[in-house]
Amino acid sequence: MKENRSAPWWIVISDVCLIGLSMALAYWVRHELQWFREISFHHPFSAYIPFAGAFILFMLLAFQMDRVYQSWWRRPWLDQVHRITNATAKSVVVLLAITFVLQPLEYSRLLLIEAGVIAVVLLALVRILYGLIVRGLLKRGVGVSCVMIVGAGEVGRTVMRTIVAQPELGYRIVGFVDDDPSKGESDIGRFRGLGAVSNLSKLIEAEEVDEVIITLPWMYHRKIMGIVRECERRRVNARIVPDLFQMSLSQVDVDDLGGVPLIGVREVGFERRTRLVKRGLDIVGAVLGLVVGAPLMGLIALAIWLDSPGPIVFSQVRVGAGGALFDIYKFRSMREGAEAELEKLRALNEADGPLFKIQDDPRLTRVGRLLRRISFDELPQLWNVLRGEMSLVGPRPALPSEVAEYKEWHKKRLEARPGMTGLWQISGRSSINFDEGVLLDVYYIENWSLWLDLKILLRTIPHVLLGDGAY
Repeated sequence: MKENRSAPWWIVISDVCLIGLSMALAYWVRHELQWFREISFHHPFSAYIPFAGAFILFMLLAFQMDRVYQSWWRRPWLDQVHRITNATAKSVVVLLAITFVLQPLEYSRLLLIEAGVIAVVLLALVRILYGLIVRGLLKRGVGVSCVMIVGAGEVGRTVMRTIVAQPELGYRIVGFVDDDPSKGESDIGRFRGLGAVSNLSKLIEAEEVDEVIITLPWMYHRKIMGIVRECERRRVNARIVPDLFQMSLSQVDVDDLGGVPLIGVREVGFERRTRLVKRGLDIVGAVLGLVVGAPLMGLIALAIWLDSPGPIVFSQVRVGAGGALFDIYKFRSMREGAEAELEKLRALNEADGPLFKIQDDPRLTRVGRLLRRISFDELPQLWNVLRGEMSLVGPRPALPSEVAEYKEWHKKRLEARPGMTGLWQISGRSSINFDEGVLLDVYYIENWSLWLDLKILLRTIPHVLLGDGAY
């Protein structure tokens, strides 16, 4: 199934109705309920019909400018709300400017502002409903594209981590092929290595592939074109990801010069200015967390002290940015001497790769089991954030024993400070396998923005409250 790039007509009609409804609700709030400020005059709703028509028109134009309807099916909800809010703000400002110039006798500026706020709320709520419907359809396989990736190098892994980080895109990777046996025959998380590129023809039929994404270096031009022709014969959509002289896609910066495309190279990861901004936010967040959370942490400390003997706070060596070692702090959730029992429990390990996880770990205390479930055992890490050893958002902090078993591509996740939360944690935590977790961490490093951090922090709240994948 090809990606639906624009919203269907019924989405636009729905938005028009909701925008009109927002004006009617704003009139009710302003003239009937008289919230926020009482008024001594009363204008009929008919006086606002021209404003409603202009509001709808400006909103649709702003939606087009802010690309609200492009890729609507697979756009994350927070991104949609962000674009809708920007478009609404522009529309309300233009409408207010027009009323300032024309000075109509019957109107209320506050009503127009209220209409904008109500419109954002209504459109955001309806987007949640759309999202629930889309997720339900994707879980049932409706709208999901089965994808085969050709090439398992850096560009191929970039595609994989994007699909892992954005499940709402609706892609399911059935596997990948590569002529290098060390890549083509080794699985990466749930993505299966299905052998050499020569197997592609029969795999397309056997795996019912809808789309083939080619990530081979451009030096293999003839092979790429041969794959494209084979896909055309089998009526399968083929897409080529340009490797741009084997550079990572995260290094590519595309611009134009009067319509002439310009391709530049930018620094990968966190630049100095970016690090300073992120560090400033970490300090503010850590200070607020420690001050506001002090009473809660005091109660947790008391509960641990009453529940079992041993220290209240547990420290452990972890690997930070650039491979630097530091002591991470947690509320103790296991009985004293639990680390000495690790080797006896090695056979019960339920995690893959270098990780060690047991869902019903016998070393957990009663209080510790609850703390693990809601992740409150990690609150002392705010001190690590304040000291600059960790960040509020970042890759999962690794043990030195885990890093010793890393493959070369795994080490890229060490380029940033580890975080109290991150894409890995909100995408399944303990229920996601190691390779996919690393793909998510690398995706975060290469695509960092303040908006991405905010989305991760907001999505962390329900995951913590529900205890998704935590043990």
